[in-house]
Amino acid sequence: MNKINKLFADNKDRKLLSLYFCAGFPTADCTSKVIMTLQSRGVDMIEVGIPFSDPMADGPVIQQAATQSLRNGTTLKKIFTQLREIKEEVHIPLILMGYLNVIMRYGIEEFCKSCVECGVSGTIIPDLPFKDYLELKPIADKYDIRFIMLITPETSEDRIRFIDEHTDGFIYMVSSASTTGAQKSFDEAQQEYFHRINAMNLRNPRMIGFGISNKQTLESSQQNAAGAIIGSKFVRLLADAEGDPNVAMDRLYDALNN
Repeated sequence: MNKINKLFADNKDRKLLSLYFCAGFPTADCTSKVIMTLQSRGVDMIEVGIPFSDPMADGPVIQQAATQSLRNGTTLKKIFTQLREIKEEVHIPLILMGYLNVIMRYGIEEFCKSCVECGVSGTIIPDLPFKDYLELKPIADKYDIRFIMLITPETSEDRIRFIDEHTDGFIYMVSSASTTGAQKSFDEAQQEYFHRINAMNLRNPRMIGFGISNKQTLESSQQNAAGAIIGSKFVRLLADAEGDPNVAMDRLYDALNN
């Protein structure tokens, strides 16, 4: 069974925590250390960002991380090399998150093949049109790689149900129709959106991301989905900790408890 599916199947009564970080940030060789530390600190799933020069869905924190990573010489090929070296030690799902241009240049079938070889269970491609995903799905299915699709407050009910019908793993529920970045709280419109999606009784579990940075936003996400995804907050803490993932995790858990 794909690790993503197994994670949700085995943890129906527990809320999950997924963290995002950008590979190759803040140093070129930190990727493996960050992954192993997050696994040891109780994170359930990790999104490994592929740096790109024009990350349209990302706010300034992740944009800056991607820029530094590219300056550090990070490439998709190097990321796969780093992941391959720790494959046998990683027991939680890894998801590669990146933009379509980078992945298509690598080659979609070669990408899926490399994912299998390196222990990656899925991918998130924010700018992948759904009709193009449907054309790529046979390749993804061949390699048992989950393509995780995003929904936002502006996604129609028909579209959400179509995504739910044709995807597997989980649905990434973007908390707001904006770029990534920490928020202090979710407003009334966001709460209504959470409740509306809850009432749809979708087949796939959902994870809420974008804006989660403290106890209030974490608990709101956990109440309305299978768990939460934290990106910008952790990336900022990792930078502040000069690349020490243990220090960053200590500070993150402090923030999530206050």
